[in-house]
Amino acid sequence: MARIIGVANQKGGVGKTTTAINLAASLGILEYKTLLVDADPQANSTTGVGFDLQNITKSLYDCMVNEAEAKDVILKTSIPHLDLIPSHIDLVGAEIEMINYPNRELVLKKILETVNKDYDFIIIDCSPSLGLITVNALTASDSVVIPVQTEFFALEGLGKLLNTVKIVQNRLNTDLKIEGILMTMYDGRLRLCNQVVSEVRRHFEDMVFSSIIHRNTRLSEAPSFGKPVILYDAESKGAVNYLNLAKEILQKNNLTKINQQDKVMS
Repeated sequence: MARIIGVANQKGGVGKTTTAINLAASLGILEYKTLLVDADPQANSTTGVGFDLQNITKSLYDCMVNEAEAKDVILKTSIPHLDLIPSHIDLVGAEIEMINYPNRELVLKKILETVNKDYDFIIIDCSPSLGLITVNALTASDSVVIPVQTEFFALEGLGKLLNTVKIVQNRLNTDLKIEGILMTMYDGRLRLCNQVVSEVRRHFEDMVFSSIIHRNTRLSEAPSFGKPVILYDAESKGAVNYLNLAKEILQKNNLTKINQQDKVMS
């Protein structure tokens, strides 16, 4: 059974898609079978792993509205152990089309149940809103990673998102946990960045990941080549930061422990 992790924040431009692509790629590089689900109509995760939107015939929209099978939509990426369910601009209309569905908040959960057993991790890239698609993603997820830009306004949005998570926990998905708050676009030279990090750590303590994503040119350049940063420049700060994040998530979920029989030399 896959562990499903949503990457969500209703504020745009905080590094959600960058986090989804690079976390999924890092887990793939570490040899965990990973599925990246692009639930953002902007489809940046789809182009970010090297696909041209013109060539995509079936997307998450077809699964949610036209009842296409998930396995028919999944694409193999050039990254080892990483597959993708692509997005499409049509996904904007899915919220309106699904409005009269019974159990409309559970559509994505049912889609992912069909492929759950084929993967170790499923990473969902949410859209920058609190609409029906994001609620679907949170309902389908086991846990949520919340990227937060190290700036003042990002803190205000964080409170609203935590309220939404609480509503989903109460009504739709009682098992939803917060995997962690991830500080992104960090620049150690700026006093503001350091203040925001210490404020968030003071308020949320253990909920904040130890890994911080630094502002990094290589990280910004990688999507224009249709590659995660680990394939574009494996030694860059961005690649190292996301590998550390992947390892931290694995440790949190007790997936880095060696089995007793593997410790014994035969």
